[in-house]
Amino acid sequence: MKIIFWGTPEYSVRSLEVLKNSNHELVGVVTQPDKKRSRGNKLIPTAVKEYALKNNILVISPNKIKYNESFMNQLKELRPDLFIVIAYGKILTKEILNIPKYGSWNAHASLLPRWRGAAPIQRALLSGDKFTGVGIMKMEEGLDTGDILIEEKVLIEKNENLKTLKQKLSELSSKLIIRSLDILKTKNNISELNLLNQLTLNRKIKYAKMIDKSEYYLNFDDTAENIYRKVNGLFPRAFIIFNNKNLKILKVNILSENTLKFNYDKSQRSKEILGIVKNEGIIISTKTSPILLIEGKLEGKNIASKNNLIQQLNIKIGDKLI
Repeated sequence: MKIIFWGTPEYSVRSLEVLKNSNHELVGVVTQPDKKRSRGNKLIPTAVKEYALKNNILVISPNKIKYNESFMNQLKELRPDLFIVIAYGKILTKEILNIPKYGSWNAHASLLPRWRGAAPIQRALLSGDKFTGVGIMKMEEGLDTGDILIEEKVLIEKNENLKTLKQKLSELSSKLIIRSLDILKTKNNISELNLLNQLTLNRKIKYAKMIDKSEYYLNFDDTAENIYRKVNGLFPRAFIIFNNKNLKILKVNILSENTLKFNYDKSQRSKEILGIVKNEGIIISTKTSPILLIEGKLEGKNIASKNNLIQQLNIKIGDKLI
């Protein structure tokens, strides 16, 4: 089958790689334009574009996709059988979606209709979901409302963070894409497919809105559970202000009263250093249970953990971390 792949970040690259090495014909890649992402205003290509160029795959990077006649003509001239879309970053119009013979298909990283939208992996972690997954969905104009061809559910492991869960779901997406193509090539047209309407799945509809910059700030007046979820769900960008510098919080654990070697007064002020434990980390009070800070990155410094972090922060019991 002749395929045009749509994607932008590193998350999409694994599926592109699998498609490139399959027996299908990858006729082109559509990705976002180069952006200024570093000092010196240097234009940096997307991860998908970098991979495509290294592998001699045609790259199309339109500045806009709506009302872009030359872009539409370029897509049609490639005569694709279908589009595969994974984290492209823009809404595709009905006119675009209907170009391929077998339609446009999206690998969405959630158990739809839960977490429709831009940040499904983050929202699943922030909400403390026990499971997530990937669904291969036939795209339509609505926001992730299309019927599902296949899906697979995965357990969100204890201590799973955004990086590890993205890797897991990226790999799963690539496998389900190939499985979907095997199904599609046995059919004469889309109407022969046994698609599943999302609303028959008995799942609550929830929307995964984009992460706002303000959400990265950690408030130790919050519950230990919420702090733990934010550190993992927004990894590696959750931060506090320490001595007028950003301190990224990379790894924490919630401590139970049974693990503490001192009496923990729940009425104690939040944000206070309760203990400094050699080879373990820094114990900080919260609105509920205390948190053990294990790993962090202070602005201008390298990532530090346990004893190195204790030394780097140079704090003592009774100090306020924020």
